[in-house]
Amino acid sequence: MKKQLTFLLLLFASIIQAQDQKQNYSFSLEQAIAHAMTNNRTAINAGRDIEIAKKKKWETTAMGLPQINGSINYQNNFKLQTSLIPAEIFGGIPGEFAEVTFGTKHNLTGSLALSQLLFDGSYIVALQASKTYLQFYENYKKKTDADIKEMIVNSYGSVLLADESLQILQKNKTVLDKTLFETDQTYKNGLIEEENVEQLKITLASLNSNINYVTRLKDISLKMLKINLGIAIDDDLKLTDKLDVLANNNLDLAIQNSDFKASGNINYIITQNFVEQRSLELKLEKSKALPSLAVGVNFGYNSFGNEFTFLNADQRYFNFSNLGVNLNVPIFSSFARSARTQQAKIALEKAKTDLTETEQKLKLAYQNAKSDYEFSVEQYNSSKESLQLAERIEKKQEIKFKEGLSSSFDFTDAQRQLYTSQQNYLQTMVDVINKKAALEKITN
Repeated sequence: MKKQLTFLLLLFASIIQAQDQKQNYSFSLEQAIAHAMTNNRTAINAGRDIEIAKKKKWETTAMGLPQINGSINYQNNFKLQTSLIPAEIFGGIPGEFAEVTFGTKHNLTGSLALSQLLFDGSYIVALQASKTYLQFYENYKKKTDADIKEMIVNSYGSVLLADESLQILQKNKTVLDKTLFETDQTYKNGLIEEENVEQLKITLASLNSNINYVTRLKDISLKMLKINLGIAIDDDLKLTDKLDVLANNNLDLAIQNSDFKASGNINYIITQNFVEQRSLELKLEKSKALPSLAVGVNFGYNSFGNEFTFLNADQRYFNFSNLGVNLNVPIFSSFARSARTQQAKIALEKAKTDLTETEQKLKLAYQNAKSDYEFSVEQYNSSKESLQLAERIEKKQEIKFKEGLSSSFDFTDAQRQLYTSQQNYLQTMVDVINKKAALEKITN
Protein backbone atom coordinates (compact mmCIF):
# COMPACT_ATOMS: atom_id res chain seq x y z
CA MET A 1 0.00 0.00 0.00
CA LYS A 2 2.84 2.40 0.84
CA LYS A 3 4.54 1.62 -2.50
CA GLN A 4 1.34 2.41 -4.39
CA LEU A 5 0.87 5.68 -2.50
CA THR A 6 4.48 6.67 -3.20
CA PHE A 7 4.06 5.88 -6.88
CA LEU A 8 0.90 7.99 -7.11
CA LEU A 9 2.60 10.92 -5.38
CA LEU A 10 5.57 10.74 -7.73
CA LEU A 11 3.26 10.53 -10.74
CA PHE A 12 1.25 13.53 -9.54
CA ALA A 13 4.44 15.50 -8.92
CA SER A 14 5.75 14.70 -12.41
CA ILE A 15 2.48 15.88 -13.98
CA ILE A 16 2.59 19.16 -12.05
CA GLN A 17 6.23 19.66 -13.03
CA ALA A 18 5.45 19.00 -16.68
CA GLN A 19 2.68 21.60 -16.56
CA ASP A 20 5.02 24.17 -15.04
CA GLN A 21 7.71 23.72 -17.69
CA LYS A 22 8.01 26.65 -20.06
CA GLN A 23 8.34 26.30 -23.79
CA ASN A 24 11.17 28.07 -25.59
CA TYR A 25 10.57 29.68 -28.97
CA SER A 26 12.85 31.51 -31.38
CA PHE A 27 11.26 33.12 -34.43
CA SER A 28 12.18 35.29 -37.36
CA LEU A 29 9.28 37.35 -38.71
CA GLU A 30 8.50 34.79 -41.43
CA GLN A 31 8.68 31.95 -38.91
CA ALA A 32 6.37 33.84 -36.57
CA ILE A 33 3.83 34.32 -39.37
CA ALA A 34 3.99 30.63 -40.31
CA HIS A 35 3.54 29.60 -36.66
CA ALA A 36 0.56 31.92 -36.19
CA MET A 37 -1.20 30.55 -39.28
CA THR A 38 -1.60 27.18 -37.56
CA ASN A 39 -1.56 28.10 -33.87
CA ASN A 40 -3.37 31.43 -33.58
CA ARG A 41 -6.65 30.69 -31.85
CA THR A 42 -8.71 32.74 -34.29
CA ALA A 43 -7.11 30.86 -37.20
CA ILE A 44 -7.87 27.53 -35.51
CA ASN A 45 -11.54 28.43 -35.12
CA ALA A 46 -11.71 29.63 -38.72
CA GLY A 47 -10.45 26.20 -39.77
CA ARG A 48 -13.11 24.60 -37.60
CA ASP A 49 -15.78 26.70 -39.33
CA ILE A 50 -14.67 25.15 -42.62
CA GLU A 51 -15.05 21.65 -41.16
CA ILE A 52 -18.54 22.56 -39.91
CA ALA A 53 -19.43 23.85 -43.38
CA LYS A 54 -18.25 20.57 -44.93
CA LYS A 55 -20.46 18.60 -42.55
CA LYS A 56 -23.34 20.97 -43.31
CA LYS A 57 -22.83 20.35 -47.03
CA TRP A 58 -23.08 16.61 -46.51
CA GLU A 59 -26.13 17.06 -44.31
CA THR A 60 -27.83 18.87 -47.19
CA THR A 61 -26.72 16.23 -49.70
CA ALA A 62 -28.04 13.43 -47.49
CA MET A 63 -31.54 14.92 -47.59
CA GLY A 64 -31.93 13.66 -51.16
CA LEU A 65 -30.52 10.19 -50.47
CA PRO A 66 -32.51 7.16 -49.27
CA GLN A 67 -33.77 7.48 -45.70
CA ILE A 68 -34.45 4.36 -43.59
CA ASN A 69 -36.24 4.55 -40.26
CA GLY A 70 -37.26 1.76 -37.94
CA SER A 71 -39.76 1.86 -35.12
CA ILE A 72 -41.15 -0.44 -32.44
CA ASN A 73 -44.41 0.49 -30.78
CA TYR A 74 -45.78 -1.32 -27.72
CA GLN A 75 -49.17 -0.41 -26.30
CA ASN A 76 -50.66 -1.65 -23.03
CA ASN A 77 -54.42 -1.12 -22.99
CA PHE A 78 -54.89 -1.61 -19.25
CA LYS A 79 -58.45 -0.31 -19.68
CA LEU A 80 -60.04 -0.89 -23.07
CA GLN A 81 -62.44 1.70 -24.38
CA THR A 82 -66.12 0.76 -24.14
CA SER A 83 -68.43 1.25 -27.09
CA LEU A 84 -72.22 1.05 -27.39
CA ILE A 85 -73.88 -0.89 -30.20
CA PRO A 86 -77.60 -1.74 -30.76
CA ALA A 87 -78.56 -4.72 -28.57
CA GLU A 88 -80.76 -6.19 -31.25
CA ILE A 89 -77.64 -7.22 -33.20
CA PHE A 90 -77.09 -9.89 -30.56
CA GLY A 91 -80.81 -10.71 -30.19
CA GLY A 92 -81.52 -8.11 -27.56
CA ILE A 93 -84.42 -5.72 -27.13
CA PRO A 94 -84.67 -3.23 -29.97
CA GLY A 95 -83.90 0.32 -28.90
CA GLU A 96 -81.46 -0.72 -26.21
CA PHE A 97 -77.66 -0.69 -26.46
CA ALA A 98 -75.14 -3.26 -25.41
CA GLU A 99 -71.72 -2.33 -23.91
CA VAL A 100 -68.81 -3.95 -25.75
CA THR A 101 -65.03 -3.54 -25.84
CA PHE A 102 -62.85 -4.07 -28.88
CA GLY A 103 -59.16 -4.85 -29.04
CA THR A 104 -56.61 -6.66 -26.96
CA LYS A 105 -54.77 -5.59 -23.87
CA HIS A 106 -51.28 -5.87 -25.39
CA ASN A 107 -50.33 -4.62 -28.87
CA LEU A 108 -46.85 -4.71 -30.45
CA THR A 109 -45.92 -3.29 -33.86
CA GLY A 110 -42.50 -3.22 -35.51
CA SER A 111 -41.95 -1.44 -38.83
CA LEU A 112 -39.19 -0.39 -41.25
CA ALA A 113 -39.77 2.58 -43.57
CA LEU A 114 -37.74 3.45 -46.68
CA SER A 115 -38.25 6.85 -48.31
CA GLN A 116 -36.64 8.46 -51.33
CA LEU A 117 -36.97 11.98 -52.67
CA LEU A 118 -37.38 11.81 -56.45
CA PHE A 119 -37.68 15.49 -57.32
CA ASP A 120 -37.74 18.73 -55.36
CA GLY A 121 -36.58 22.05 -56.79
CA SER A 122 -35.76 23.33 -53.31
CA TYR A 123 -33.38 20.43 -52.76
CA ILE A 124 -31.47 21.18 -55.97
CA VAL A 125 -31.04 24.81 -54.92
CA ALA A 126 -30.03 23.73 -51.42
CA LEU A 127 -27.20 21.64 -52.90
CA GLN A 128 -25.90 24.67 -54.78
CA ALA A 129 -26.25 26.84 -51.67
CA SER A 130 -24.25 24.36 -49.58
CA LYS A 131 -21.31 24.77 -51.97
CA THR A 132 -21.53 28.55 -51.69
CA TYR A 133 -21.79 28.19 -47.92
CA LEU A 134 -18.53 26.23 -47.88
CA GLN A 135 -16.82 28.69 -50.22
CA PHE A 136 -17.74 31.55 -47.90
CA TYR A 137 -15.98 29.97 -44.92
CA GLU A 138 -12.98 29.01 -47.04
CA ASN A 139 -12.70 32.63 -48.16
CA TYR A 140 -13.26 33.82 -44.60
CA LYS A 141 -10.32 31.64 -43.54
CA LYS A 142 -8.18 33.42 -46.14
CA LYS A 143 -9.32 36.77 -44.80
CA THR A 144 -8.51 35.63 -41.26
CA ASP A 145 -5.04 34.53 -42.36
CA ALA A 146 -4.44 37.92 -44.01
CA ASP A 147 -5.55 39.73 -40.84
CA ILE A 148 -3.34 37.52 -38.69
CA LYS A 149 -0.33 38.09 -40.93
CA GLU A 150 -0.72 41.86 -40.65
CA MET A 151 -1.27 41.55 -36.90
CA ILE A 152 1.90 39.49 -36.44
CA VAL A 153 3.92 41.98 -38.50
CA ASN A 154 2.65 44.84 -36.34
CA SER A 155 3.17 42.95 -33.06
CA TYR A 156 6.64 41.73 -34.08
CA GLY A 157 7.62 45.28 -35.07
CA SER A 158 6.30 46.70 -31.80
CA VAL A 159 8.50 44.36 -29.78
CA LEU A 160 11.55 45.20 -31.91
CA LEU A 161 10.78 48.91 -31.58
CA ALA A 162 10.57 48.68 -27.80
CA ASP A 163 13.75 46.60 -27.66
CA GLU A 164 15.74 48.97 -29.92
CA SER A 165 14.40 52.00 -28.04
CA LEU A 166 15.46 50.48 -24.74
CA GLN A 167 18.96 49.77 -25.99
CA ILE A 168 19.37 53.32 -27.32
CA LEU A 169 17.99 54.86 -24.12
CA GLN A 170 20.34 52.80 -21.99
CA LYS A 171 23.24 53.77 -24.24
CA ASN A 172 22.25 57.43 -23.92
CA LYS A 173 22.04 57.01 -20.15
CA THR A 174 25.56 55.60 -20.01
CA VAL A 175 26.89 58.56 -21.99
CA LEU A 176 24.89 61.03 -19.92
CA ASP A 177 26.06 59.48 -16.63
CA LYS A 178 29.63 59.96 -17.72
CA THR A 179 28.99 63.56 -18.83
CA LEU A 180 27.19 64.34 -15.59
CA PHE A 181 30.02 62.92 -13.53
CA GLU A 182 32.61 64.97 -15.40
CA THR A 183 30.45 68.10 -15.19
CA ASP A 184 29.92 67.58 -11.47
CA GLN A 185 33.66 67.28 -10.90
CA THR A 186 34.24 70.45 -12.90
CA TYR A 187 31.65 72.22 -10.77
CA LYS A 188 33.26 71.00 -7.56
CA ASN A 189 36.51 72.50 -8.79
CA GLY A 190 34.70 75.82 -9.16
CA LEU A 191 35.08 76.08 -12.92
CA ILE A 192 31.39 76.09 -13.88
CA GLU A 193 28.08 76.99 -12.30
CA GLU A 194 25.87 74.52 -10.45
CA GLU A 195 23.09 75.18 -12.95
CA ASN A 196 24.97 73.17 -15.56
CA VAL A 197 24.91 70.11 -13.29
CA GLU A 198 21.25 70.56 -12.42
CA GLN A 199 20.28 70.84 -16.07
CA LEU A 200 21.96 67.51 -16.82
CA LYS A 201 20.24 65.93 -13.81
CA ILE A 202 16.86 66.99 -15.20
CA THR A 203 17.70 65.37 -18.53
CA LEU A 204 18.88 62.21 -16.75
CA ALA A 205 15.66 62.00 -14.71
CA SER A 206 13.59 62.25 -17.88
CA LEU A 207 15.77 59.59 -19.49
CA ASN A 208 15.33 57.21 -16.55
CA SER A 209 11.57 57.71 -16.69
CA ASN A 210 11.55 56.84 -20.40
CA ILE A 211 13.64 53.74 -19.74
CA ASN A 212 11.16 52.51 -17.14
CA TYR A 213 8.22 53.17 -19.46
CA VAL A 214 9.79 51.43 -22.47
CA THR A 215 10.75 48.47 -20.27
CA ARG A 216 7.12 47.98 -19.28
CA LEU A 217 6.00 48.58 -22.86
CA LYS A 218 8.37 45.91 -24.15
CA ASP A 219 6.96 43.37 -21.70
CA ILE A 220 3.37 44.16 -22.71
CA SER A 221 4.24 44.10 -26.44
CA LEU A 222 5.98 40.75 -26.06
CA LYS A 223 2.99 39.23 -24.27
CA MET A 224 0.65 40.54 -26.94
CA LEU A 225 2.83 38.93 -29.62
CA LYS A 226 2.72 35.64 -27.72
CA ILE A 227 -1.07 35.76 -27.62
CA ASN A 228 -1.20 36.46 -31.35
CA LEU A 229 1.18 33.55 -31.97
CA GLY A 230 -1.03 31.23 -29.95
CA ILE A 231 1.54 30.45 -27.26
CA ALA A 232 1.37 30.93 -23.50
CA ILE A 233 2.40 34.36 -22.25
CA ASP A 234 4.74 32.71 -19.72
CA ASP A 235 6.72 30.90 -22.44
CA ASP A 236 10.11 32.23 -23.49
CA LEU A 237 10.20 33.95 -26.87
CA LYS A 238 13.24 35.24 -28.73
CA LEU A 239 13.03 37.35 -31.89
CA THR A 240 15.88 36.77 -34.33
CA ASP A 241 15.20 39.53 -36.87
CA LYS A 242 16.55 43.06 -36.48
CA LEU A 243 14.47 46.17 -37.01
CA ASP A 244 16.82 47.85 -39.49
CA VAL A 245 17.16 44.68 -41.57
CA LEU A 246 13.38 44.27 -41.80
CA ALA A 247 12.98 47.92 -42.75
CA ASN A 248 15.52 47.64 -45.56
CA ASN A 249 13.91 44.43 -46.80
CA ASN A 250 10.57 46.21 -47.05
CA LEU A 251 11.86 49.12 -49.13
CA ASP A 252 10.21 47.73 -52.25
CA LEU A 253 9.39 50.65 -54.54
CA ALA A 254 8.28 48.27 -57.31
CA ILE A 255 5.10 47.48 -55.40
CA GLN A 256 3.98 51.07 -55.89
CA ASN A 257 3.73 50.56 -59.65
CA SER A 258 1.81 47.27 -59.50
CA ASP A 259 -1.68 47.14 -60.96
CA PHE A 260 -4.52 46.76 -58.50
CA LYS A 261 -7.62 44.74 -59.25
CA ALA A 262 -10.34 44.85 -56.65
CA SER A 263 -11.67 41.49 -57.83
CA GLY A 264 -8.60 39.78 -56.39
CA ASN A 265 -9.10 41.19 -52.89
CA ILE A 266 -10.56 38.74 -50.38
CA ASN A 267 -13.13 41.29 -49.16
CA TYR A 268 -14.44 41.65 -52.71
CA ILE A 269 -14.59 37.86 -53.09
CA ILE A 270 -16.53 37.50 -49.82
CA THR A 271 -18.99 40.20 -50.91
CA GLN A 272 -19.35 38.34 -54.19
CA ASN A 273 -20.22 35.24 -52.16
CA PHE A 274 -23.11 37.18 -50.65
CA VAL A 275 -24.35 38.06 -54.14
CA GLU A 276 -24.29 34.38 -55.06
CA GLN A 277 -26.17 33.50 -51.89
CA ARG A 278 -28.88 36.09 -52.59
CA SER A 279 -29.15 34.79 -56.15
CA LEU A 280 -29.68 31.27 -54.85
CA GLU A 281 -32.28 32.54 -52.38
CA LEU A 282 -34.18 34.01 -55.31
CA LYS A 283 -33.84 30.75 -57.16
CA LEU A 284 -35.11 28.92 -54.08
CA GLU A 285 -38.26 31.02 -53.90
CA LYS A 286 -38.94 30.39 -57.57
CA SER A 287 -38.40 26.65 -57.13
CA LYS A 288 -41.13 26.50 -54.50
CA ALA A 289 -43.69 26.83 -57.31
CA LEU A 290 -42.53 23.49 -58.74
CA PRO A 291 -44.08 20.17 -57.70
CA SER A 292 -42.21 17.72 -55.49
CA LEU A 293 -42.26 13.94 -55.77
CA ALA A 294 -41.28 11.33 -53.19
CA VAL A 295 -41.76 7.58 -52.78
CA GLY A 296 -41.90 5.47 -49.64
CA VAL A 297 -42.02 1.77 -48.80
CA ASN A 298 -43.07 0.37 -45.40
CA PHE A 299 -42.56 -3.15 -44.03
CA GLY A 300 -43.66 -4.33 -40.63
CA TYR A 301 -45.10 -6.91 -38.27
CA ASN A 302 -47.67 -6.64 -35.50
CA SER A 303 -49.00 -8.90 -32.83
CA PHE A 304 -51.80 -8.80 -30.27
CA GLY A 305 -52.81 -10.58 -27.08
CA ASN A 306 -54.49 -10.23 -23.72
CA GLU A 307 -51.29 -11.53 -22.13
CA PHE A 308 -47.71 -10.33 -22.70
CA THR A 309 -46.47 -13.36 -24.68
CA PHE A 310 -44.57 -11.59 -27.43
CA LEU A 311 -41.31 -13.31 -26.51
CA ASN A 312 -42.77 -16.80 -26.73
CA ALA A 313 -41.75 -18.95 -29.65
CA ASP A 314 -45.30 -19.74 -30.64
CA GLN A 315 -46.46 -16.11 -30.63
CA ARG A 316 -48.12 -15.21 -33.91
CA TYR A 317 -46.98 -12.14 -35.84
CA PHE A 318 -48.81 -10.63 -38.81
CA ASN A 319 -46.84 -8.87 -41.48
CA PHE A 320 -47.87 -5.87 -43.53
CA SER A 321 -46.29 -3.74 -46.29
CA ASN A 322 -47.23 -0.82 -48.50
CA LEU A 323 -45.87 1.40 -51.21
CA GLY A 324 -46.68 5.11 -51.30
CA VAL A 325 -46.04 7.87 -53.80
CA ASN A 326 -46.46 11.49 -52.73
CA LEU A 327 -46.86 14.22 -55.34
CA ASN A 328 -47.20 17.73 -53.98
CA VAL A 329 -48.29 20.39 -56.49
CA PRO A 330 -48.45 24.04 -55.34
CA ILE A 331 -51.52 25.65 -56.88
CA PHE A 332 -52.40 28.91 -55.16
CA SER A 333 -50.81 30.64 -52.18
CA SER A 334 -52.73 33.92 -52.21
CA PHE A 335 -49.64 35.51 -53.80
CA ALA A 336 -47.46 34.69 -50.74
CA ARG A 337 -44.87 32.98 -52.98
CA SER A 338 -44.86 35.99 -55.27
CA ALA A 339 -44.23 38.31 -52.30
CA ARG A 340 -41.32 36.15 -51.10
CA THR A 341 -39.87 36.09 -54.61
CA GLN A 342 -40.03 39.88 -54.85
CA GLN A 343 -38.30 40.19 -51.49
CA ALA A 344 -35.53 37.89 -52.73
CA LYS A 345 -35.14 40.03 -55.88
CA ILE A 346 -34.75 43.18 -53.82
CA ALA A 347 -32.21 41.47 -51.53
CA LEU A 348 -30.22 40.42 -54.61
CA GLU A 349 -30.17 43.99 -55.94
CA LYS A 350 -28.97 45.21 -52.55
CA ALA A 351 -26.16 42.65 -52.60
CA LYS A 352 -25.10 43.80 -56.07
CA THR A 353 -25.06 47.41 -54.86
CA ASP A 354 -22.93 46.38 -51.87
CA LEU A 355 -20.52 44.66 -54.26
CA THR A 356 -20.13 47.84 -56.31
CA GLU A 357 -19.58 49.89 -53.16
CA THR A 358 -17.02 47.38 -51.90
CA GLU A 359 -15.12 47.66 -55.18
CA GLN A 360 -15.00 51.46 -54.95
CA LYS A 361 -13.94 51.40 -51.31
CA LEU A 362 -11.17 48.91 -52.06
CA LYS A 363 -9.82 51.13 -54.82
CA LEU A 364 -9.78 54.06 -52.42
CA ALA A 365 -8.20 51.92 -49.69
CA TYR A 366 -5.48 50.88 -52.12
CA GLN A 367 -4.72 54.52 -52.97
CA ASN A 368 -4.54 55.38 -49.26
CA ALA A 369 -2.35 52.38 -48.44
CA LYS A 370 -0.06 53.16 -51.35
CA SER A 371 0.19 56.82 -50.30
CA ASP A 372 0.87 55.83 -46.67
CA TYR A 373 3.61 53.43 -47.74
CA GLU A 374 5.26 56.00 -50.00
CA PHE A 375 5.12 58.54 -47.18
CA SER A 376 6.64 56.06 -44.72
CA VAL A 377 9.56 55.46 -47.08
CA GLU A 378 10.08 59.20 -47.49
CA GLN A 379 9.93 59.68 -43.72
CA TYR A 380 12.39 56.86 -43.21
CA ASN A 381 14.95 58.42 -45.55
CA SER A 382 14.36 61.86 -44.08
CA SER A 383 14.64 60.69 -40.46
CA LYS A 384 17.83 58.82 -41.28
CA GLU A 385 19.42 62.03 -42.51
CA SER A 386 17.99 63.99 -39.57
CA LEU A 387 19.47 61.49 -37.12
CA GLN A 388 22.91 61.83 -38.64
CA LEU A 389 22.61 65.61 -38.45
CA ALA A 390 21.36 65.49 -34.84
CA GLU A 391 24.29 63.25 -33.86
CA ARG A 392 26.79 65.74 -35.33
CA ILE A 393 25.06 68.69 -33.63
CA GLU A 394 24.98 66.91 -30.26
CA LYS A 395 28.64 65.95 -30.57
CA LYS A 396 29.66 69.52 -31.38
CA GLN A 397 27.60 70.92 -28.49
CA GLU A 398 29.16 68.38 -26.13
CA ILE A 399 32.65 69.51 -27.10
CA LYS A 400 31.69 73.18 -26.78
CA PHE A 401 30.05 72.52 -23.41
CA LYS A 402 33.10 70.75 -22.01
CA GLU A 403 35.34 73.56 -23.28
CA GLY A 404 33.04 76.17 -21.78
CA LEU A 405 32.05 77.64 -25.14
CA SER A 406 28.31 76.89 -24.80
CA SER A 407 25.76 76.74 -22.01
CA SER A 408 24.12 73.67 -20.52
CA PHE A 409 20.85 74.77 -22.11
CA ASP A 410 22.33 74.52 -25.59
CA PHE A 411 23.86 71.14 -24.80
CA THR A 412 20.69 69.64 -23.26
CA ASP A 413 18.63 71.02 -26.13
CA ALA A 414 20.94 69.21 -28.57
CA GLN A 415 20.59 66.07 -26.47
CA ARG A 416 16.78 66.21 -26.55
CA GLN A 417 16.90 66.79 -30.29
CA LEU A 418 19.11 63.72 -30.65
CA TYR A 419 16.85 61.58 -28.48
CA THR A 420 13.80 62.67 -30.49
CA SER A 421 15.58 61.94 -33.77
CA GLN A 422 16.55 58.50 -32.53
CA GLN A 423 12.97 57.62 -31.64
CA ASN A 424 11.63 59.09 -34.88
CA TYR A 425 14.10 57.01 -36.86
CA LEU A 426 13.06 53.82 -35.07
CA GLN A 427 9.39 54.65 -35.54
CA THR A 428 9.82 55.27 -39.27
CA MET A 429 11.42 51.84 -39.64
CA VAL A 430 8.38 50.27 -38.00
CA ASP A 431 6.09 52.39 -40.16
CA VAL A 432 7.78 51.13 -43.34
CA ILE A 433 7.25 47.52 -42.22
CA ASN A 434 3.64 48.05 -41.14
CA LYS A 435 2.60 50.15 -44.13
CA LYS A 436 4.13 47.61 -46.49
CA ALA A 437 2.14 44.85 -44.75
CA ALA A 438 -1.07 46.91 -45.04
CA LEU A 439 -0.46 47.52 -48.75
CA GLU A 440 0.25 43.84 -49.40
CA LYS A 441 -2.93 42.88 -47.55
CA ILE A 442 -4.98 44.90 -50.01
CA THR A 443 -3.11 43.91 -53.17
CA ASN A 444 -3.01 40.22 -52.27
